[in-house]
Amino acid sequence: MIALGVESTADNLGIGIVSSDKEVLANILDVHVPEEGGIHPREAARHHSDEMGNAVRRALDTAEVSVDEIDIIAFAQGPGLGPCLRTGATSARALAAYMRKPLVGVNHCVAHVEVGRMATGAEDPLTLYVSGGNTIVSGYESGRYRIFGETLDIAVGNCLDSFAREAGLEYPGGPDIERKAAAGENLIPLPYTVKGMDLSYSGLLTAITAELHSGRHTIEDLCYSLQETAYAMLGEVTERALAHTGKPELLLTGGVAANKRLAGIVRDIAGDHGAEPHVVPIRLAADNGAMIAWTGLIAYQAGHVTPLDASHVNPSWRMDQVEIPWRE
Repeated sequence: MIALGVESTADNLGIGIVSSDKEVLANILDVHVPEEGGIHPREAARHHSDEMGNAVRRALDTAEVSVDEIDIIAFAQGPGLGPCLRTGATSARALAAYMRKPLVGVNHCVAHVEVGRMATGAEDPLTLYVSGGNTIVSGYESGRYRIFGETLDIAVGNCLDSFAREAGLEYPGGPDIERKAAAGENLIPLPYTVKGMDLSYSGLLTAITAELHSGRHTIEDLCYSLQETAYAMLGEVTERALAHTGKPELLLTGGVAANKRLAGIVRDIAGDHGAEPHVVPIRLAADNGAMIAWTGLIAYQAGHVTPLDASHVNPSWRMDQVEIPWRE
């Protein structure tokens, strides 16, 4: 079977085509880069609408498949930015109707885990999913992905990007922060906010921004201190969840998974607890259409289809609300 997936939860428009033998035939990505500030949902949605047709054509051409060879259409139904989600859902409905194919709505967060399992061969991992919009520690248990820890306010990727904009660094902020952090030497005291199994990054962002404007520190030391503090918080919660669940594997995914320092922390935690570490390749770790296509495909094979009258988007759809029949 072959699935076409539409990812449009935020600034990334992704069209992926994946086969049931786990082959990614196409993974087209078109990113909306705002002229200033963060993501503007309506502008991003307008970008997705303008580029959708071209992205689908490029995906079909890259995969070298025809419309008739596509078996299902999958789309990100949530969580995400409402205008962006609605643009993707509308396009997916139109494609499904035109191609006369089944429609499958996919939870964006679950898709990150499932494509990670597909790409790395992990079977039953504890997952640290870190991106611009989400920071979640989760693991499968009794038919659902249970959340063992999450951010209480902004995601770690949001924290990094917001600081980068304030400091005039490149967009997205994570890679430039990582490069500059490698030359940092002095650890600036910053808020470290872990509350039980959850984290908070808004206080850290406020404090590092104040230190930036104070003029007392080099940009290298600021990036080093921000990165070390943010990732230490992630490491604490992840290690506690791994010890609690006893999972045999630890999976790192999401756009922030590209950071080598964080990947090193995850590998160290896994090693300390006898778990096998897995880091998802960035082309599948960041938001992309292939992860939606793959998750839609395995959901369809497990008997799930989304009727048109139930295909409305849900910007607040939590991953622990999703039944996972393909893992029973």
